[in-house]
Amino acid sequence: MSRGQGFGLSNAARLALVQRLARRREGQEVQAASDQRGFGAIQGLRDWGLMQEAMGALAIESPFFRAHEGRAGAHSLIGNRDTINFGSYDYLGLNGDPRLHQAAASAMARYGISASASRLVSGERPVHGELERRLAAHYGQQAALAFVSGHATNVTVIGHLMGPRDVIVHDAAIHNSCVEGAKLSGARRVSFPHNDMRAAEREMAAVRRSAGRALLLVEGHYSMDGDVPDLAALVRIARKHDAWLMVDDAHGLGCVGATGKGVFEAAGIDPAEVDIWMGTLSKTLCAAGGYIAARGDLIDWMRHTVPGFVYSVGLSPPLAAAAAAAMDILAAEPWRVAKLQANATLFRDLCREHGFDTGASFGLGIVPVVLGSSVRAVRVSAALLDHGVNALPIVFPAVPEKLARLRFFLSAEHSEQDVRQAVAALVAATDGVAPADLAG
Repeated sequence: MSRGQGFGLSNAARLALVQRLARRREGQEVQAASDQRGFGAIQGLRDWGLMQEAMGALAIESPFFRAHEGRAGAHSLIGNRDTINFGSYDYLGLNGDPRLHQAAASAMARYGISASASRLVSGERPVHGELERRLAAHYGQQAALAFVSGHATNVTVIGHLMGPRDVIVHDAAIHNSCVEGAKLSGARRVSFPHNDMRAAEREMAAVRRSAGRALLLVEGHYSMDGDVPDLAALVRIARKHDAWLMVDDAHGLGCVGATGKGVFEAAGIDPAEVDIWMGTLSKTLCAAGGYIAARGDLIDWMRHTVPGFVYSVGLSPPLAAAAAAAMDILAAEPWRVAKLQANATLFRDLCREHGFDTGASFGLGIVPVVLGSSVRAVRVSAALLDHGVNALPIVFPAVPEKLARLRFFLSAEHSEQDVRQAVAALVAATDGVAPADLAG
């Protein structure tokens, strides 16, 4: 058996664990059959129980929901201990910037904390329009619309834009929010292998013979792998086959391009060539929410019809003001982007020097370290924390079992010493959790 299969366990250990879990499943099924009001009939809930049982059998503590006792920047206080933190989307180190704090405080003092209701019902606040104008200008579009959740932005917009007679051709590595939106729409979904432009064109050409409208859907900076697509090729494919091109650049803003404008800057493409830009306010812009930038007629239609906007409370005014301030800083201080990219490239290259698999990462803001099994990834994450480094695992089923990994989010706030110390800790942590030790 190759490394990484069966959660990295020996055959005997796997067999014992499977038998134990099978007995538990039998007991759950009997209980679910007799429990008319409980939730035991939910398959996902039963599966989660089995996963917890497996973690208990392997003496593994959950690495998730770790409590941070302060701002989670390049460093964070976890368990009352200073830790080098690679679990934050604060790419440019703006979450603690006093200019953002002041913008949020001023908006809160003037408009309150909440928009109080849907903007359609409760009315606009000037900070909403200011943020949306900045976003539209950034992407070379006529208008933009801000939502209260990045995930919900993709779900509600894709679900509303496309219909059962349409087709969505998307990268296989697209974010869950895009997948859920595509499911909601009822459109036919066709995926192509990650970043394979020939396959993308082949699939698009095949489906355009029968579909109504078509959407080509990709990310600008893939959060699992840290790589970017060939945007010029995607624009060409969309135009050739009369399809809309939508780019989720949630992780691209602030990370990709010489000044962090996003994947269009790196590709040397006029952003107006992309039909729909999506992004989030919770990463580089240090707020919360999502946005769409596109033509004015499309945005105006969305403002009046998209369920996730019309029937949802408006974006909190302090968050809108803070995000707008962050947009200004991004444009005025490109040194932050240069520092981020230098840190990410150094981390990636040092990892590779030590024999770690960092996949196709471009070294812009996200660097995965592929470890080969879910158990190993979780145990290395715990060992890293013991060495004063916080990095979270990505495990099956989020990724294939043999591609379980730790995911490192770099920041402009990290020092070179932070980066070198983290790689040294990673070497020590993996030396202490070798594949042969995984039988538990």
